[in-house]
Amino acid sequence: MVAIKQEAQEMIQNLPDSCTYEDIQYHLYVVEKIKNGISRAENGEVSSHQDAKQRMAKWLSH
Repeated sequence: MVAIKQEAQEMIQNLPDSCTYEDIQYHLYVVEKIKNGISRAENGEVSSHQDAKQRMAKWLSH
């Protein structure tokens, strides 16, 4: 398993030289959310398709 610090350094190295602090923060945020989602799925913490549709319907109705 790659250490978090090393993974962040590699991610930053792959960004363009013109990136901003906001770009770096956004990429770190997205990676964290993806890893959390994968972990939750592996632990069985998932929602059915129907549940997801109902939750989205609430957001889209406002």
